[in-house]
Amino acid sequence: MKSLNEKKQIQLAEEEIKKYASIVESDPNRLRYHLMPPVGLMNDPNGLIYWKGTYHVFYQWMPFQTTHGAKFWGHYTSHDFVHWERQAPALAPSEWFDRNGCYSGSAVDNDGVLTLFYTGNVKGDDGTRHTYQCMAISSDGLHFEKKGVVVHLPDGYTAHFRDPKVWKHENKWYMVIGAQSEQLDGKAVLFRSDDLMHWEHIGAIAGGEDGNFGYMWECPDVFRLGGKDVLIVCPQGLQPEGMHYQNVYQAGYFVGQLNYETGQYVHGTFTELDRGFEFYAPQTMVDEHGRRVMIAWMGVPDQDEDQHPTIAYRWVHALTLPRELVLIGDKLYQRPIEQLQLLRSDEVHHPNVFLQKEVRQFDGVKGKTIELLLKHIDGKGVLSIHIQNNVSFSYDFEQKVATLERESFARNGMKEKRQCLLSQLHTIHMFIDTSSIEIFLNDGEEVFTARFFTKEENEHISFQTNAEASFHLSKWKLC
Repeated sequence: MKSLNEKKQIQLAEEEIKKYASIVESDPNRLRYHLMPPVGLMNDPNGLIYWKGTYHVFYQWMPFQTTHGAKFWGHYTSHDFVHWERQAPALAPSEWFDRNGCYSGSAVDNDGVLTLFYTGNVKGDDGTRHTYQCMAISSDGLHFEKKGVVVHLPDGYTAHFRDPKVWKHENKWYMVIGAQSEQLDGKAVLFRSDDLMHWEHIGAIAGGEDGNFGYMWECPDVFRLGGKDVLIVCPQGLQPEGMHYQNVYQAGYFVGQLNYETGQYVHGTFTELDRGFEFYAPQTMVDEHGRRVMIAWMGVPDQDEDQHPTIAYRWVHALTLPRELVLIGDKLYQRPIEQLQLLRSDEVHHPNVFLQKEVRQFDGVKGKTIELLLKHIDGKGVLSIHIQNNVSFSYDFEQKVATLERESFARNGMKEKRQCLLSQLHTIHMFIDTSSIEIFLNDGEEVFTARFFTKEENEHISFQTNAEASFHLSKWKLC
């Protein structure tokens, strides 16, 4: 049973949705096929799980304002990973152990019981922070009962200790937590349990020393893929290095082998997951087909969040499209899940396109909510795709550089860009949804994710080369 206080908080949140529904839905920048908050601020995806025939996506949610605060767990469900239904909030900040926020976490199936793990955030009157790893359970996937604290803060760490990701390995439960050591190093910390209630602290499996790889690691995730153990994590405090680490905070991964008995994780170097402007706090799950699927927050903490024009309509941020992960060597490839094809209509094909020092538009290739696919790409010089006079993607065949450029929504339209090296380009797969863009290169070898804001009536898309380029072009409307 929920406490009276939690019931009250959820009722207030539902009233906030109704109060501002017409304002939120009137925003021309509202997305059409991405998950967004019904009102207020959305950030990290939480508790991704396929449970009893239904996909569940929970998320960090502040319903009462478009800034961060005492977070709820919002909740969406789907039967096909594409069409989503909003459910009542799963968790609200209400108890002594989570009164200042039900922070990020995960979900598991415990013998038919949907079990959530999350971080309870508590701030004292003197400003001190306290953190608790908490559990909640549900028999129907819609109504959740808090069971309280299952992990207290171990010695050696600050109260920046959060985001539990739980999974089962060889009949034992494991939990990895993002942490900051007392030496102010980011860490990923491992726990083990037989019953989900009593947890053994194994220790840090990865992290920096002397602050040399971030002062805090958030949103860790450990999973087996392609015979190797992948650790996804979000380091805070990395400094830009050339084309790398250009956002305020990063999201990336290590690949290696985890010894579950000793907690030793032997791994390679850190690789960024996404090369765009807005990508953070990814979480993965296994879907009904056994695929490893990832969803992330289409935003970054402390990165111009107060400048998004959607704030005028009482909402901000969204989640990325679900992406299937495939490990090739030590490289994670990200591919939009096949179910997204259910959204396609108005198919247009332009085979055997050849451009030579020109800018061209193609019949039927425009729109606010579309999918573009360029295959069998070849060329010289630079190939560019210009979208709604705001965003452009380009590839330099000689320099081997892929670039996403946009007009900044925070700096009076100033041009800003993100880049990566790419030895060759043969496929561009692009998803445009009103005010978001996700670009998958070479079947997911590299990905760029970003928000952009342009005039409502602008649907133009053009293709340009300063030398020559050839490709097959397909376009679909997505709805």
